Amino acid sequence: MYTAGIDIGSVSTEIVVLKDESFLKSIITSTGNSSKRAAEELFERTCRENGLGRDDFDFIVTTGYGRKSTGIGDMVVTELSCHARGAWHLDSGVRTVIDIGGQDSKVIKVDKEGRGLDFVMNDKCAAGTGRFLEVMARALEVGVEDMGDVALSAEESVAISSMCTVFAESEIVSLIAEGCPVEKIMRGLMDSVATRVSSMVHRVGLEQKVMLTGGVAKNRGVLQAMREKLETDITVSEEPQIVGALGAALIARDEALKTTS
Repeated sequence: MYTAGIDIGSVSTEIVVLKDESFLKSIITSTGNSSKRAAEELFERTCRENGLGRDDFDFIVTTGYGRKSTGIGDMVVTELSCHARGAWHLDSGVRTVIDIGGQDSKVIKVDKEGRGLDFVMNDKCAAGTGRFLEVMARALEVGVEDMGDVALSAEESVAISSMCTVFAESEIVSLIAEGCPVEKIMRGLMDSVATRVSSMVHRVGLEQKVMLTGGVAKNRGVLQAMREKLETDITVSEEPQIVGALGAALIARDEALKTTS
């Protein structure tokens, strides 16, 4: 039995394929300017690399920003449910999932069965998201992949007062002109993201264990700042960017088993 989950985000698209109950394949690609094309090309690539066709899949679930843009899937499921399920599958002790994606961030309270109980979502502005960090990296002329290490090299931070992307960028330009070290500014940015997301966590209610998912989870500076703000340990899976797609694939497997039972 083959099932798949496709998480079509605004910045990246991920696919996870399961064979029976085993993990078979995962791929991450850029979404580009067409979520429909990104999902379809990713699915075709996955089939080609594994010698599979659409008819070989018993069930496919699509999720994420562009989940309704393609006709590949058999079912559309919200990213909240998929992230909750994926995180819980990786660690059944997880009760709080923090997902920081490219264009939004969300905090999900999870029950002991891996179901989402409550959530808070920031999808109206880029504050505290991967997009926010990308803009700031450009302003500081630092690679996005290097931001975390640069921030951690600072012994102290400088406060970034604005979380609006436009105003924060202007604030950073002024700090650079004043001769403020880049690493101090970067650490201040990590702190500002952590402050924003931590306030969302407290609105839902912090429960142990906590897992950070999404592409920003790879940023060690954000992870450390989140741990300090929440005063708790936060786990990150080996590949945090595919947690939503994994959850979608698991839900697809559940649906496939229903039809065969």
